[in-house]
Amino acid sequence: MIPPEPDSSDVALAGLAREVDGLRRELLPLRTLPGRVDELARLLADLAESVTALRSRTSTPALSWLMAPADPSATGELLNEVAAWLGAVYLRYPDAVESFPDCWCWHPHVVEELLWLMHAWAAAYQGPAASVALAGDWHDRLRPGVVRRIKATAGICSQENHQTRDGWPEVPAGAPVVPGDDQLGALAEWWAHDRDEPAPEPTPRASGGIAASMRGR
Repeated sequence: MIPPEPDSSDVALAGLAREVDGLRRELLPLRTLPGRVDELARLLADLAESVTALRSRTSTPALSWLMAPADPSATGELLNEVAAWLGAVYLRYPDAVESFPDCWCWHPHVVEELLWLMHAWAAAYQGPAASVALAGDWHDRLRPGVVRRIKATAGICSQENHQTRDGWPEVPAGAPVVPGDDQLGALAEWWAHDRDEPAPEPTPRASGGIAASMRGR
């Protein structure tokens, strides 16, 4: 028995069904496109944030005492800022106290070291790119390096080495005292205008250095 000829409409319907099925298969990967777009947007946002943090970390200028402007108000502000930070942070570490000369502000290289270390601390704890990693690096590498260099270059120095007269009173024990803070104005004036000339002599005060005075607390 010969089968009947298929109706033309059936043939057309079957062809359309195949086309629809083919289109469905082609469009199937596009169903996940919105999720992929959202994922890409998140990746781009994370990348932008990382780039911004990196730029802020690498483009932040480091202030320099050695290249400070010839302006007593500017140099005085820098010295006062460093002195405040010394009392709040740096001199809280025993190894820093033991190697810290009371004539620190008479040594330009020591002020330079402390100035950049202070800004590195601020970047690690307070800056836009502050992080645990930066704080760890400050504790593990940066701070010990500065302590070591100050100890090697000025750790045995004292204010007596910068003056030629007697009469140093005793420094009372108490909270961390930044030595020379009452003489920062004279040092700022000298560094601003006469840094190539001999530094002004320290005014009389206690001998023994900051380490000795703080050990007596």
